[in-house]
Amino acid sequence: MKFSKLILLFNFIIFTNLYSQREFVFFGSYNWEKGSEAVYVYELDTENGKLTKVASSSDVTNPGYITISPDGKYIYASSDAKTPNYGTVSSFAFDPEKKTLTFLNQQKTGGENPVYVNVDNSGKWLINATYNQASISVFPLLDNGKIDSIVQHFKFTEGSGVNPKRQEKAHTHSVVFSPDYKTVLFADLGADKILQYPFDASQNKPLTDNKSTFINTKPGSGPRHITFSKNGKIVYSIEELAGMISVYDFSDNNLKEIQRIATHPDKIRDGFESSDVHISPDGKFLYATNRGKENNIAIFKVLNDGTLESIGYQKTGGKHPRTFVIDETGKFILVTNVNTSTVTVFKRNLETGKLKKIGRPVRIKNVTCVKTKMY
Repeated sequence: MKFSKLILLFNFIIFTNLYSQREFVFFGSYNWEKGSEAVYVYELDTENGKLTKVASSSDVTNPGYITISPDGKYIYASSDAKTPNYGTVSSFAFDPEKKTLTFLNQQKTGGENPVYVNVDNSGKWLINATYNQASISVFPLLDNGKIDSIVQHFKFTEGSGVNPKRQEKAHTHSVVFSPDYKTVLFADLGADKILQYPFDASQNKPLTDNKSTFINTKPGSGPRHITFSKNGKIVYSIEELAGMISVYDFSDNNLKEIQRIATHPDKIRDGFESSDVHISPDGKFLYATNRGKENNIAIFKVLNDGTLESIGYQKTGGKHPRTFVIDETGKFILVTNVNTSTVTVFKRNLETGKLKKIGRPVRIKNVTCVKTKMY
């Protein structure tokens, strides 16, 4: 009898924990226009995909990219994107119980147009990449969530590509940690490179510059964003200018190309503006967004060796899908359409990987970026 009661109690605890969790969605926005705020927080109904606004902030300017601390307490933004001769990173505190978003502080990046920001798994370090003046900035994070002053700053003054309009110089565009957090990869769209830095969170300066390496990508490819396979052995790089995904073997901690596959149908021959790339939580499917002429999501099946097989496309229901996210349940994909100021929610078929648009698009003026977190 006592054993049965223990089983019932255990099941009750598991059930309560499972269904007491809530998922919140964080959006950045280019808020240079009157009536637009900078950072928005919505709650996602994980049953039907409905978004409900719970908080917002107008304390910063033009957050081009945002990220969330591992514990979910703090939100970080690469702010003052597209602000001439300037760039900052900003921090916010988020309280999921009170549903409040509070601005904490801001630091200069030392480069113009910050486009990507990321936090390591220890929650101690913030790394930012700036685009116009290609650079990487490393900031310590304080226990209260605030950003401390820069401890490392690397400028990339050399390098260019074959595209004179977009590759006149280096343009760092993303900061991605390997799953074991021992390596950081930086995509350089302007110089057709992927930079690789050893990372050690226990050091006062966590990036080891004198042991950094890089690979050259295909001329004119313009690598933009990067994602890893779940086991960390495969790297996927989306190439904005070429409309391709390059697949790399990373099993020995060195990038070796094993496949290059188009994110678009064969009939699309130019005007590529591929933007973002993510892999599903189960590791079975990869998704990539295309702007420009296409405004769609390319859907790929991930094969056993990590290579990709194209299985279709899904229109995003808006223009210029800059970023997207797969929510933590794996059931939904949320896409930010900057030029139509809309967020589209798709339900994901977990077996086929295909997408189905649900509900009406949510309107957020000049929405730039989206992240989710389960609490």
